[in-house]
Amino acid sequence: MSNRVGRVERTTRESSVLVEVDLDGSGKVEIDTGVPFYDHMLTAFGSHGALDLVVRATGDTHIDAHHTVEDVAIVLGQALRAALGDKSGIRRFGDAWIPMDETLAHAAIDVSGRPYCVHTGEPEVMVGFTVGGNYPTVLNRHVFESIAFHAQIALHLRVVHGRDPHHITEAEYKAFARALRAAAEPDPRIGGIPSTKGVL
Repeated sequence: MSNRVGRVERTTRESSVLVEVDLDGSGKVEIDTGVPFYDHMLTAFGSHGALDLVVRATGDTHIDAHHTVEDVAIVLGQALRAALGDKSGIRRFGDAWIPMDETLAHAAIDVSGRPYCVHTGEPEVMVGFTVGGNYPTVLNRHVFESIAFHAQIALHLRVVHGRDPHHITEAEYKAFARALRAAAEPDPRIGGIPSTKGVL
């Protein structure tokens, strides 16, 4: 397969973001968003997705984490879309079950070119909880919706059960990473575009 690397920079009045992603990496990550728990989640995403991932962001985190978290998700999605290229020779579909202590999360992905996100199952505690004093877990759905939209993938992500907001969030990021890794993997039996339409 050709070089599957995406690099996107985006600057607004609220943030400045750089993302570099290599789909054929080995999980080497360099993350600095100014939101420590988000750094932890993106590190898990890169490591478990076997992506080489660089994320550098500065933003108005003195106001709130929201703008920086959202803008990083947008740029990450755009970089993934660029890295996927024409999607020739990939498996296209992938899914993963991730247990984390009391939590179980499941992600299923279609690298379809049709952006869609279904995010379900988080307990009500996630709406008002902030992990580490810096990452509001109410942002989880927005992160995954933003990545799915800009990467042009269909993502179904659900929390089957869970109690600890840290574990729930981490299981979701890891499930997404593993499902994406499976979907983006080369399929030795398929040489072209994995669609009867001939394009994704």
